[in-house]
Amino acid sequence: MSLDELSRQAMRIHALYDRMNLHERGRTWTREEFMLGFMGDVGDLAKLVMGAEGARTMRGGKAALEHELADCLWSVLVLARLYEIDLEEAFARTMTELEQTITAKLPGENEELPGPGSS
Repeated sequence: MSLDELSRQAMRIHALYDRMNLHERGRTWTREEFMLGFMGDVGDLAKLVMGAEGARTMRGGKAALEHELADCLWSVLVLARLYEIDLEEAFARTMTELEQTITAKLPGENEELPGPGSS
């Protein structure tokens, strides 16, 4: 599935949540409330990672970790759409900037790093 397909699917689920919240509560979440929900998901993810590393009890195992990572990705995709961010372009630009910044700080390692699929 491409990033665009994931994003469209994420927005379909977001629209379903809006319909459900409107039906159950008479209103939809604001962007700020959505962000707070995302922060809660990140907190849940942190607990699961700690569990996977043996620092705490992990209920649900790998399936719970997969679910929470997917929840977090969903939130990022929705936020990008809500704020009209081309996530693919922003990601590529940011990774290039980070690679250049980090590589410049590594002594004697200014040669190009292998890309995805390189051996």
